[in-house]
Amino acid sequence: MPQLPAAPYPAEVRARLDADAKEVLARYPGSRSALLPLLHLVQSEEGYVSRTGIAFCAETLDLTTAEVTAVATFYSMYRRRPSGDYQVGVCTNTLCAVMGGDAIFDTLKEHLGVDNNETTEDGKVTLEHIECNAACDFAPVVMVNWEFFDNQTPESATRLVDDLIAGRTVEPTRGAPICSYKETARILAGFPDERPGAVEATGGAGPASLVGLKLAKGEALPKARVVSPRAGQPQSAPPHDPSPSEHLSSHDAPQQTSASDPEHPAGPAAEEGE
Repeated sequence: MPQLPAAPYPAEVRARLDADAKEVLARYPGSRSALLPLLHLVQSEEGYVSRTGIAFCAETLDLTTAEVTAVATFYSMYRRRPSGDYQVGVCTNTLCAVMGGDAIFDTLKEHLGVDNNETTEDGKVTLEHIECNAACDFAPVVMVNWEFFDNQTPESATRLVDDLIAGRTVEPTRGAPICSYKETARILAGFPDERPGAVEATGGAGPASLVGLKLAKGEALPKARVVSPRAGQPQSAPPHDPSPSEHLSSHDAPQQTSASDPEHPAGPAAEEGE
């Protein structure tokens, strides 16, 4: 059934958003470029991008509501329904999953009594599985309102959400102190984070992220033990030119597996390298 037009913002809210939107628009030579921060702005008002927020963005930027909706539904950082004060995202992509992300997500679902993209009854926590938090070197990773909590376990993640619900202070592994989801949305809209010390605490990449950069610069790293994937291949085997039947990359052709190579079945090793 056709929907009625979205209800307008109350007059005082509309006046405040108009003033903020004017400041956002002044940053861009073309008004359409301001759509992303304006979506964050309306999200900071209601905690999600409502139909009223979409109508406001469309009117402000002289766009259709369909054009605004197409953008709001494309990016996962825009919520389309009310969410909690704390958006807890658990990475369940490949590396985080095998390092424990799936176990963390399952534990939190049971502990909080919610499923994916659902919010606790007190409105504090919305749980979400995320495809990638872009922090594979710290897997498994949990994010709260886009701040990193690295190297998590089911136990530490459970303590984290309990602290959030109880209103206790939590400190991310990297990044600024945690604030509410609405406050985070306003910062993402481009407005200053006025909390004392928040900007200075933002920080940067951790040591694990910098290893590749050090290698690229030729800097010495601690000697690492190279473990052969198969016991039959010595760790000190000298390099050689591959024959035509060999392949340098798994992208070139399928490699032998335990199914195709019965002499080397896959299985757990008693000790690393055996």
